[in-house]
Formats: sequence, structure tokens, C-alpha cells
Amino acid sequence: MTLARYVDFAVRGDDLGWLVALEADRNVPFPIKRVYYIFGTREGIRRGKHAHRRLTQMMVCLTGQCKVLLDDGNTREDVVLTRNDHGLMLDPMLWHEMYDFSPDCVLLVLADNYYDEADYIRDYRTFKAACA
Repeated sequence: MTLARYVDFAVRGDDLGWLVALEADRNVPFPIKRVYYIFGTREGIRRGKHAHRRLTQMMVCLTGQCKVLLDDGNTREDVVLTRNDHGLMLDPMLWHEMYDFSPDCVLLVLADNYYDEADYIRDYRTFKAACA
């Protein structure tokens, strides 16, 4: 079983350059209420290290690359994000950690709701217990 679910984006372009449009409820399968991006992550740093109770997200590596650990409480999987025309879906109750960022990595994250600290599970043992 694979935990990684991807959405491919259409790339439009010509001799002027390239464009990828991200549209809520079209190629992004949820309404977008929050957008943020991660960049300048120092070597050896792991980001994320949490799960969300209700939030759905999509990660797009705009430039560079990073790895993502996905864990549903039973299965763990590492994926590498390198493509800016490819979105990685993060469903609720999926522990995720991003690591091995290249120096030029910019990781865009789209979310279906606003920031809510109560939605986070930041302790792995609590996450595992919630999955049981």
C-alpha cells in the first residue's frame, strides 16, 4: 500500500515560458483557505513532525527538492518531491515530516482550512494512540 497520492498539474507554455495554474475544487481537490511556503531550511533540519485531525493539505515543491516521511500509524513511506507540476496530497491523520531540503528548495503548501492549533497532533505517541 502506498500512502503517497499525487495530483498532476497541466503545464502551459510556449517560447515565452511556462505556467501552472492551481485552482480550488478543480486541480486542487478542496477549497483553498490557507497558502504558505517553506524555504531557507538549514541542513539537517526536519520540519513538520505532526499530523492534523481534520486538515487536508497539498504540497508542491516549486524549486529544488526535499523528502517527506508519511505515516498513517501503520505504514511509513518516504517520498522525494522534485516536480513543480506534481502535488502531494496530505489527508487528515497523516503524520508528516519534511527533511533533506536542497539549499534552493521552496515548498508550497495549500490547505483547506485556516490555522488552528487545536487541529495539530504534535506528539507521535498521541498520534499512534489516535490511530488505533
